[in-house]
Amino acid sequence: MDEIFDIVDAHDRVIGQQIRSEVHRLGLLHRAVHILVVNRQGEIFLQKRSMSKDNSPGLWDSSAAGHLDTGEGYDEAAGRELQEELGLSPAKPLEFLFKLDACLATTEEFVQVYRTEDEGPFTLQPEEIECGDWFSPDKINQWIAEKPGDFPEAFILVWKIFAERYL
Repeated sequence: MDEIFDIVDAHDRVIGQQIRSEVHRLGLLHRAVHILVVNRQGEIFLQKRSMSKDNSPGLWDSSAAGHLDTGEGYDEAAGRELQEELGLSPAKPLEFLFKLDACLATTEEFVQVYRTEDEGPFTLQPEEIECGDWFSPDKINQWIAEKPGDFPEAFILVWKIFAERYL
């Protein structure tokens, strides 16, 4: 069964609903979240997306990420995605960092980006994630510079802004 997403206008206001496959096929504006999990050493947990994913299979991505369900808010979706993908229920509320406007790099998603601190270990959802690991910001910067094709465009955009503002 196909998920149903809220479709939004250029100001991120809900204007209707559509099934996931049609939202992506038609390039309709919709919503997503990315969460970066940071440990005490300042490393970031990245996930390698499962090869069964319909978008960006096998690429390295934010610690957790996903679409908002119909009627769901960004904060609620961020908490749900952390729980679903990593089995993580943070002790403190997630820290909202910034919002990206929908664009080609985000596959027409408005994206809110969050941060949380945790040490793991995590319970990775195998349907979503092949594996994951901790990386220093320097390692991520070098990796993106040398092999940008290892990452979805949306993650590169999220990382660039995160690194400029928060590192």
